[in-house]
Amino acid sequence: MSKLNDLIEKNRAWSESTRREKPDFFLKLSEQQLPNYLWIGCADSRVPANQIVDLLPGELFVHRNVANVVVPSDLNCLSVVQYAVEVLKVKHIMVVGHYGCGGVKAALENQRLGLIESWLRHIKDVRDKHHTLIELFREEDRVDLLCELNVLEQVIHVCQTTPVRDAWESGQELSVHGWVYGLSNGLIKDLQVTVDDTTQISEAYHRALTTIAQRNKG
Repeated sequence: MSKLNDLIEKNRAWSESTRREKPDFFLKLSEQQLPNYLWIGCADSRVPANQIVDLLPGELFVHRNVANVVVPSDLNCLSVVQYAVEVLKVKHIMVVGHYGCGGVKAALENQRLGLIESWLRHIKDVRDKHHTLIELFREEDRVDLLCELNVLEQVIHVCQTTPVRDAWESGQELSVHGWVYGLSNGLIKDLQVTVDDTTQISEAYHRALTTIAQRNKG
């Protein structure tokens, strides 16, 4: 007897309930996916992408990893970006971190966690880049500050990927955004870093960085 029978039963109940309410839901869903959005978020189980923005399956293309990192060496993430941009033609890419992120906290505090430390090196690079700013804030505020700074840096990384740059050069409608989700209230904070073209990258970055610093000081 499988120890996961309860999950299978919940799946059956969900499927039956969905089909009662919308008899053709799964048929339509199986025929195509035409999402306008790509969500690049953290793998944390408390951050369910579709539920947070109240979208149905098929309306949101999702990639998740520890601490929502986008780096040139991660072919998984880059393949998702390429497929979303070139095939699905999404119009918006959202990099979404969350306050109290365990990966960000571990990177900030140099926790020893084994293999994952190699992945968290990317977050430590963000920490080291902004160490002067981080040290201006109270210790209890630094994890959430680094969560915001990490999102900002990953937005820029997305903008620098080949599929995104090629899309902009061809005139494709595409915007990249940076958000942070609050576990304590269920609300998304827009970090006001939205990029619609390669020419906007530097200005958007510095404007958002200034806003992050000023908001956290408040």
